[in-house]
Amino acid sequence: MNRYFTFLILLSFLACKETAKETLSVQEIVDKSIADSGGVLYKNHDTSFIFRDKKYSASKEDGKKVFVRIFNLDSVTVKDIKKGNSFQRFFNDSLVEVPDSMAIKYANSINSVHYFARLPYGLNDKAVNKELLGEETIKGKEYYKVKVTFDQEGGGDDFDDTYVYWFDKESFKPDYLAYDFHVNGGGQRFRRAYNERYVNGIRFVDYENYKPQKEDSGILEIGKRFNNGELELLSKIELTDIAVEKH
Repeated sequence: MNRYFTFLILLSFLACKETAKETLSVQEIVDKSIADSGGVLYKNHDTSFIFRDKKYSASKEDGKKVFVRIFNLDSVTVKDIKKGNSFQRFFNDSLVEVPDSMAIKYANSINSVHYFARLPYGLNDKAVNKELLGEETIKGKEYYKVKVTFDQEGGGDDFDDTYVYWFDKESFKPDYLAYDFHVNGGGQRFRRAYNERYVNGIRFVDYENYKPQKEDSGILEIGKRFNNGELELLSKIELTDIAVEKH
């Protein structure tokens, strides 16, 4: 009889453990993902990398994020600096005037590159709204499926875009992400992370960048379309010369 009750207690314990595992909140999932990716190190580390022949760097000054992009244009070295909500452009260290419309465009471009390079760290920003949609299997592996939207205040010019992230149920790493966008005619993108590496404790990945062959369904269905081979490879997003230093 004692063995029987011991067996029941063991089953109850395992059931409770499994239930707890299945009832993680979306915030817990994201927090675990950030912790595993070393994201907290962004608070006291500067980062830099090369992307498509341009050097990007991220640091902090006076408590504000400073994103920099440097590249050569003919015989001119162009240096773009985004600090908080301000933007400056330099030609060979000389400040040049940039129309507001172009300054917004350049700043958004810089911000976008850093956003993807720093994931999943940015998913705890104040303007981010997260919703757990459930679970989904992609290429035979189970994932938590999370929808992300943004508040208009603090969400940038593309605040109305919708993102979807797939977090590995075991490692909590975001192996896949997708988003829709509304500029330049709009569209959808799906990215598969690969070439994972850690540099001084911070996780970096490259991406295969896909688009639907036909954009005739919502962004929440794009994982199924990837499984069914209905996406085409558009480009690869690769970071090189990554450096991480404590400041």
